[in-house]
Amino acid sequence: MKKVFVSITALLFSVLLWQCGNDGVKPELGQPVQVSADVAVRTTDFAFGFFKKFQAMQPANDNIFVSPLSLHMALGMLLNGAEGETAAQISKTLKTEGVPQADLNQAYQALLEGLPKADPKVQLGLANSVWYRNTFKVEDNFLNVLRKSFDAEVAGLDFAAPTAKDKINAWASDKTKGKIDKVIDQINPSDVMFLLNALYFKGDWKAQFDAKLTDDAPFYLSNGGQKTVKMMRIKNNFKVAQREGYGAVQLPYASGNFNLTLLIPDRESDVNKLINGLSAANWQQLQTAMKEQSATVGLPRFTLEYETKLNEVLQASGMTRAFSDQAQLGKINPTADLFVSLVKQNTFLGIDEKGTEAAAVTTIGVGITSVGPSEPIFIADHPFVIIISEKTSNTILFMGKIMNP
Repeated sequence: MKKVFVSITALLFSVLLWQCGNDGVKPELGQPVQVSADVAVRTTDFAFGFFKKFQAMQPANDNIFVSPLSLHMALGMLLNGAEGETAAQISKTLKTEGVPQADLNQAYQALLEGLPKADPKVQLGLANSVWYRNTFKVEDNFLNVLRKSFDAEVAGLDFAAPTAKDKINAWASDKTKGKIDKVIDQINPSDVMFLLNALYFKGDWKAQFDAKLTDDAPFYLSNGGQKTVKMMRIKNNFKVAQREGYGAVQLPYASGNFNLTLLIPDRESDVNKLINGLSAANWQQLQTAMKEQSATVGLPRFTLEYETKLNEVLQASGMTRAFSDQAQLGKINPTADLFVSLVKQNTFLGIDEKGTEAAAVTTIGVGITSVGPSEPIFIADHPFVIIISEKTSNTILFMGKIMNP
C-alpha cells in the first residue's frame, strides 16, 4: 500500500558509484570505496535510466522514493541464479552486459565492505538475506556465492508456519533501525524463496539548519494550489550551479563524502521534464560545473514512506523472461519450474534540521509456476528533485522527486 512517498533512492545508488575517484578529492575521514570505473559508470547509468522510466509510469503528481542501489544489489543476487536469455535480460536491465559475473560480484562485495566505512560520522548499513522454503532444495553453489560475495544471511523456514513472514519482516526492521517493519504481507503456497536487500542511511548535515529559522511557508503544488510546510533555512558556503531550466545545490553530510543534491526547476519549468533530461553524462557535467560559494537554501522538513511493486518497470526495461513460466533459474534449482513472482521496494525518508535518515528494502519473490546572483538563493518551495550520493565511489544511494512534502 502506498503512503505518501518520494523517489530519492534511485539517484542515490548511481551517484554513490559514479563519484568514485572522479574529482580526486581525498576524504577528510573514512576510506575511499574501491569500485572499478567500468562498473561505476554502468551502475550510474542504471540509476538514472531506472529512475526516469519508473517516474514516467507513475501518476505525474505523486511523490516517489526508490533506491537504485538496493534494487541493483537484489537483482545481482538473482542474476547469480539465472541462466541463458533470463540472465542476459537481467544483465541488460542492470547495464552490466559483458561484465564477468565474478567481477560484478566483486563490485557488490566492495560496496558492502566499503560504503559503511566511507565516512565514520555517517551511519550506513547494507545487508542481504535469502529465505527459502525448508522443503525446497536450493543449489549449494548458489547459496555459497551469496554468502561469500553478498555476505547474505541464509535461512530455511517452514513457509506454512504463521511465524515465517514475521521472521522475514523482523530482519527487515532490524536492518533499517525500525523504519521499515513489514515487507511481506503473506507467503503464498507457490513461494519458495525471498531475496532481500536492506539499505540504511543516517547522516547529519555538515552545516546544520538552525531550528529557530524554520518557519511556516507556502509550497506551490504543480496543480496550481499550495500548502503550508515547515521550511528550514540556512545560509552557508555550498557547491552550486545554475543549469538550463534548474538550479542545483549540494548539501554535504558529516565529513563530506555523502551529499544530498537538490535540483530545483525554474518556476516556469516542470520537474518531470527535468527528470526526463537527466542522464549519467549530464550528472557528471553538473559535478564539474558546481562551484562553492555563499548561498541561501530553503528545504521543507518532512517524513515520507513509500511502497511500490517494480515488476512492470523491470519488464518494460527488457527483463521479461524472469517473470514468465519460461524463466531460466536453474542455478537456484535445476529441475524446478521457477519464476520471479515479485519485485518490490519499501522505502523511508526523513529530513529535518539535523540531517537525513533514509532506508530501503528490496524484496524479490521466487515461486514455482505449478503449484545566478552573486549570492544565489535556492528555496525548494515547489516540486524538486533530491539525490543522496557518496563521493569516493560515485554511488547513488537514493533519488527522489518531491511533489508534495
